[in-house]
Amino acid sequence: MSPRARTFRSRAVGLLGAVITVAATAFVGAPVAQADDVRSRQWYLDAMKADDMWKVSTGKGITVAVLDTGVDSTVPELRGKVLSGPDYVDGEGDARTDAADTDRHGTNMAAYIAGTGANGGIKGLAPDAEILPVRVGARGGKDTFGLAKPLSKGLRYAVDHGSRVINISMKTTSAGRQEAELQEAVDYALRKGALIFAGTGNEGEEFGVYPAVVPGVVAVGAVDTKGKVADFSNYGDHVALAAPGADVPGRCNADKNRFCNGEGTSGATALASASAALIWSAHPDWTNNQVLRVMLETAGHNGPVPSKYIGYGTVRPAQVLLEGKGDPGPADVNPLLGAQKNNSPAPQTSPNSPSPESTGASDEGGRSKESQAAPETAARSEEGGFPLWAVVASAVAVVALIGGAVAVSVRSRRA
Repeated sequence: MSPRARTFRSRAVGLLGAVITVAATAFVGAPVAQADDVRSRQWYLDAMKADDMWKVSTGKGITVAVLDTGVDSTVPELRGKVLSGPDYVDGEGDARTDAADTDRHGTNMAAYIAGTGANGGIKGLAPDAEILPVRVGARGGKDTFGLAKPLSKGLRYAVDHGSRVINISMKTTSAGRQEAELQEAVDYALRKGALIFAGTGNEGEEFGVYPAVVPGVVAVGAVDTKGKVADFSNYGDHVALAAPGADVPGRCNADKNRFCNGEGTSGATALASASAALIWSAHPDWTNNQVLRVMLETAGHNGPVPSKYIGYGTVRPAQVLLEGKGDPGPADVNPLLGAQKNNSPAPQTSPNSPSPESTGASDEGGRSKESQAAPETAARSEEGGFPLWAVVASAVAVVALIGGAVAVSVRSRRA
């Protein structure tokens, strides 16, 4: 089995038999010795110049909807940050309960976006944003209905209740007869002025999944601590942006009071959503199209644009907030929609996609581009984004080692 972390997927028996997966890895491992070490392990905040950006914008006034497994609002960094939201899995109750998010996936996504860092918890990139939780999927092996229908309901609910940014760190390989319904919901959210970010998935292959492949959705891939596209990140012509998604600390699956390292496009999607919240908070008069345009224009890359690995590049909100870069352009023209409609490949089942009974991890953890053709390897190496990140990550690691409190991440399969 590969030492690299791999995603685990929960099985969903839906109306159409769609396989529902979550775009992030399990957070499993040894606990952090001291709470302060969690912030020291959030290398991407330093790389993205978060401390400097927070002097300009903290995401205040922006509501980010987290369409996920629910959000535990009792963890210290999210207390007072989470609004009441619907549960479209059980059909009743509140999405902001510990009982809903049994293995902390939605909770971690919310924390990456808006965590305050209280009591040594996770510090979010947009710490003054508010979170609207909408439960659209379940984890831990619990069966539920197909993802497309609850996603459609969740999108409409989110924008009707004030969300300007919508984060979807979940995916399904098929929308079936609900594809049109999902597209209508995406179109509705866009007309209402929202931005929708969704993870591309973690098989490390070229194929599209819902909702990332739906026209109008901003598909987000992941980069590693060296600023290169992560080997687990799915790719294709539909990819629009990338964000950090490797060696990201989160609350452990088995114990929410411990922190473990994980990786996946889920965390990357959350950081892209938080970047949009920071920019929008600083420029509240901009439309969704204008926020997206400056994100695309200021994204980091050093190869062809757009790239099928990282789209227009790695999100760099500091370029907008600290350098004043990016032209918002016309308010009513979506800078991405035309390209998506013309170039996005049809969603398909990956050759290495696990069956519904699979754990979601092959013995080798999915194909790695490094083991394939040399030109593809070169392309991945060239298109990474921020070379600074490798330096920052190394510095943080040294500090953590000196403190004697580095957690050892244990990667494992989960059914």
